Amino acid sequence: MSEKKSCCGPSTIAVGMPNNAPSHDAHRQNVREAYAQVAKANNNGAGCGIGTSCCGTSSEGAINTLISTRLGYSQVELDLVPSGADMGLGCGNPKAIAALKAGEIVVDLGAGGGFDCFLAAHEVGHTGHVIGVDMTPDMVSKARANAEKGRFKNVDFRLGEIEHLPIADATANVIISNCVINLSPNKPQVFREAFRVLKPGGRLAISDVVATVELPEEMRNDAGLIAGCMGNASLVEHLEKMMSAAGFEKILIQPKDESKEFIKDWAPGHNVTDYVVSATIEAIKPLAPTTIQ
Repeated sequence: MSEKKSCCGPSTIAVGMPNNAPSHDAHRQNVREAYAQVAKANNNGAGCGIGTSCCGTSSEGAINTLISTRLGYSQVELDLVPSGADMGLGCGNPKAIAALKAGEIVVDLGAGGGFDCFLAAHEVGHTGHVIGVDMTPDMVSKARANAEKGRFKNVDFRLGEIEHLPIADATANVIISNCVINLSPNKPQVFREAFRVLKPGGRLAISDVVATVELPEEMRNDAGLIAGCMGNASLVEHLEKMMSAAGFEKILIQPKDESKEFIKDWAPGHNVTDYVVSATIEAIKPLAPTTIQ
């Protein structure tokens, strides 16, 4: 689901606004609207953060560069993407753990403006291909415009939900995602879809926000914190069970305590780092058929 590319809701969604336990469709619509506004604000040069969230206090290039270098991207990487693709979104650098190779097919869940897709495209080269999926039309339009601007011929952006990927079975060598899966109201379905789309032996390389302790109900029901990639975070042990049930093996989830340094700015005054951190999430689809639970 999700699908921005990111982890922050726009300033028009206030932290502290009750969510009233919406249905899955209502949840998706809330997030879709939030990230549509992020895309529009970025297009207009306006800010888009919850306080000083992961999408920053400004969409100006210098600010986004500072944010992205905090997330683990190098200046060399930032120089490879079209202007406007780096929206200062995310909670890590999934490419750093993806070990991409020339000729591979990569799928990005929640591609947003295409930032991680363009970096992956450089890694897989002209013999490889990158598919970015996002459920927000404004983000898909932005990503396609960025691809045209950067003359990327090996990147394809598709409108769709990450719970129902518009991609054929056994297509991808690698699935990446950056602070998006936490937004989904149906994470087990996301991992089942990821398993379906991966080729045997394919791998997950994800950066996302995870819960280290159970979140209080007031945080889970806060629309701003949900859109900001905090309120809907799952416990590490729950994610491991979801991934195992989907069929994945060699599951490795590594919380990054150092991420608290930037997460604390996403919702000032809410002590969110008492509950959530960024983590790297890796897993493999086995070569042999696996019985899905």
